Amino acid sequence: MNDQIQPDGSEHEHGALGDAEYAEFMELAAEEGFDAEDVEGAIEAAGHGPLPVLAVVGRPNVGKSTLVNRIIGRREAVVEDKPGVTRDRVTYEAEWAGRRFKVVDTGGWEQDVLGIDASVAAQAEYAIEAADAVVFVVDAKVGATDTDEAVVRLLRKAGKPVVLCANKVDGQSGEADASYLWALGLGEPHPVSALHGRGTGDMLDAVLEALPEAPEQTFGTAIGGPRRIALIGRPNVGKSSLLNKVAGEERVVVNEVAGTTRDPVDELIELGGITWKFVDTAGIRKRVHLQQGADYYASLRTAAAVEKAEVAVILLDASESISVQDQRIVTMAVDAGRAIVLAFNKWDNLDEERRYYLEREIETELLQVAWAPRVNVSARTGRHMEKLVPAIEAALAGWEQRVPTGRLNAFLGELVAAHPHPIRGGKQPRILFGTQAGTKPPRFVLFSSGFIEHGYRRFVERRLREEFGFEGTPIHISVRVREKRGKKK
Repeated sequence: MNDQIQPDGSEHEHGALGDAEYAEFMELAAEEGFDAEDVEGAIEAAGHGPLPVLAVVGRPNVGKSTLVNRIIGRREAVVEDKPGVTRDRVTYEAEWAGRRFKVVDTGGWEQDVLGIDASVAAQAEYAIEAADAVVFVVDAKVGATDTDEAVVRLLRKAGKPVVLCANKVDGQSGEADASYLWALGLGEPHPVSALHGRGTGDMLDAVLEALPEAPEQTFGTAIGGPRRIALIGRPNVGKSSLLNKVAGEERVVVNEVAGTTRDPVDELIELGGITWKFVDTAGIRKRVHLQQGADYYASLRTAAAVEKAEVAVILLDASESISVQDQRIVTMAVDAGRAIVLAFNKWDNLDEERRYYLEREIETELLQVAWAPRVNVSARTGRHMEKLVPAIEAALAGWEQRVPTGRLNAFLGELVAAHPHPIRGGKQPRILFGTQAGTKPPRFVLFSSGFIEHGYRRFVERRLREEFGFEGTPIHISVRVREKRGKKK
């Protein structure tokens, strides 16, 4: 299926399209009345691959979440004065001056338990690890504090590009306050009012200079190298126990104290005759008085591990009901565009009644990943561990699968003829043609005569899976609508 991929494994400058296929596709687009630049832009946007990551860090209540909302252009990050608020999501997608990137909001610090230095270290380290550049937010009215100095030391140690944001500068009088932040030694402070938008444009221009055009791939660079597997799941679900079982030895310490493991543990493990690189994200454990902070730290570490991986093996406790936290972790892996395997642990503890209710829960709570391979395992006994490798391989195959443009358009033609889009407002939009612009995960761009409703897009995705498989991988579908003008002759 990868007949359009170059021998070295890299994709062409036209996304996943080869030169001959691209020329044929552009000819088809011109016949349908699409502008060449518009089509090229759509293919480039759909086949972009990984986006650079920007982490927004700083001590509590300096306006990080307000700044994140300003950057992404909508109120999505939770803004609250109380430190320790657990967010549903920590990563958002943003665009500035035509360039797209991811933003990681690092709010929700737990100060009063571990001590401020430890909490700053935990928070900032997890965020910076996954980032290509960092915006360090300081309250210009208060000036640099000891906590800010602690973050500066971490940033210097990490060696990532840093843009210094002097927030809460609402007018000319605050410019002098911002100038004092030169003393931090991080370069020019950018005076900003995240609340009112003042100065954010200049700061974002500096961000684009700091961010790489595209981040380095952390996987797939060495031919024949080990594939990266992120073992993710909520605390105490058995991730470290599973890793120890597949490794055949006690490689990961399982500890009940929150925050004892700072960094994901990378382990080269032979399983099914193949060497894999497992990233264990266990080590953050719940205690009642640490619940919010520990959960938030765990989600940051999970996000960092997923960004580095090719496959996310999501571990769920089969003996307990599927929780909101489980669903958030699934959503995180889907949004990151990774291949996915669902592993239900503690299967040996289930009776017939629990198995019945679990099946009903999977049908309703995990409907969004009904395409993911599923294995029922026991980290304690090693039951069904041999099924893990075929599931991972199937997910990787779907993740890397590519449908040639000619075959895709033959499929779309039959689909539209048999199941046309519903008529809305007296008009019937139609998918004219499409192409697969990228893989890892499969990314399709469809060109249409009008707006295609989300329900119909889901229908197209469902039929794509029925026709071509794509087991174990999310599918991204974007639609470009033809502008109102006559066809070019």
